[in-house]
Amino acid sequence: MKYFAIPLLAGAVLCCTQAPAQKPEFKEHIRKEFTLSQSPSASVLAIYNINGSIKVEGYNGDKVLIEIDKTITGKTNEILDKGKQEFKLNYEQKADSITAYISEPFDSRPNHGRRNWDGPKIEYDFELDFVVKVPYAMNLHVSTVNDGDVDVKDVTGTLGVNNVNGAITIVNAKGAAIARTINGNVIANYVSLPPGESDFKTLNGDIKISYPPAFSADCQFKSFNGEFYTDFPNTESLPVKVVKNEETKPNKTVYKLSTETRIRIGKGGPTYKFEKFNGNIYIKKQS
Repeated sequence: MKYFAIPLLAGAVLCCTQAPAQKPEFKEHIRKEFTLSQSPSASVLAIYNINGSIKVEGYNGDKVLIEIDKTITGKTNEILDKGKQEFKLNYEQKADSITAYISEPFDSRPNHGRRNWDGPKIEYDFELDFVVKVPYAMNLHVSTVNDGDVDVKDVTGTLGVNNVNGAITIVNAKGAAIARTINGNVIANYVSLPPGESDFKTLNGDIKISYPPAFSADCQFKSFNGEFYTDFPNTESLPVKVVKNEETKPNKTVYKLSTETRIRIGKGGPTYKFEKFNGNIYIKKQS
């Protein structure tokens, strides 16, 4: 076998090239603690992030503990200083809820004023990485958009988990869930049978959900490119659902066939919806 020697001079030349200049950066670590005024099962934690990750873990306690790594960067020190002065993170506690959200330079909560793409250009960049501990039974509504995944572990309440450019992972769930992203996988495992209907959706990615062996439900699948897989033994295909079309025509009622595939697992039960465009759907039986 013939080997080729690379002159050390080439490495020396590379070492002499100028490294790209680093943007001015400001970092801050934030800690917040909230005492619930109601039981965890009657309370909701909502986080409306834009850039950055969210990690939530349940624990045997009665407080909500929030830690945030905030990073602001700008091309110049002047831009960075503007971001430090302008960017604001806010918290709102009511009798049955705690909400963390961006209040400036725009309101990140749904249906609360303009977003950054609707107004003047923001020259600085910002990122918030949340690490949160909540009582086991608390309900969640958490979301982010860019630069991070959303991970939820050991939270047994109802879960609303949303992302856009990132994955969603739910570990040791018990409650009904709505988990949706655009670009990323949706993965969840249940330690007991969820009591109500759930909805899992991604545009580009796989959906992988595992349930206890006693899982029994009616599953509704919708896909453009991909397959559905399950290792539950007692499954049967359900008839195509006929739904009434909203279009009205004189002297006639218009019906259409549903585009979803419907499968019953076990004896049936609540409806679980699984929808994606590119990727596969896996419904796995836990051993």
